[in-house]
Amino acid sequence: MQRQHYAASDLAALGREWIAAWNSHDLERILALYAEDAEMTSDRIQALGLAASGTLRGKDKLRMYWSKAFQLLPNLHFDLIDTYVSPDSVVVFYQNERGAQICEYLRLDANGKIRQGSANHLAH
Repeated sequence: MQRQHYAASDLAALGREWIAAWNSHDLERILALYAEDAEMTSDRIQALGLAASGTLRGKDKLRMYWSKAFQLLPNLHFDLIDTYVSPDSVVVFYQNERGAQICEYLRLDANGKIRQGSANHLAH
């Protein structure tokens, strides 16, 4: 399977849109950035007891997870620090409303939708 390659400027723009979508608190706007079969990995998935593996697959499961996140964090807000790109992925480096700095790895599919995401938090 040949991977799609994207321009760095397009990937950086996706990173900015990803931040804007989260800050809008519009779950459907966020989900529109993702492929139907997207998977997301985060230690927060484990902490919420949603999957022992820390990975959820498919938009329905992502919708459930992020809906719960918005209920638990009504003041959720991300401030973009920077974006880092490769030919088919972007890492969005940001700070959340509690001051934590997070790197979100987002790999795209051939249609320009996020097919794999991973929230990476600082190890303590």
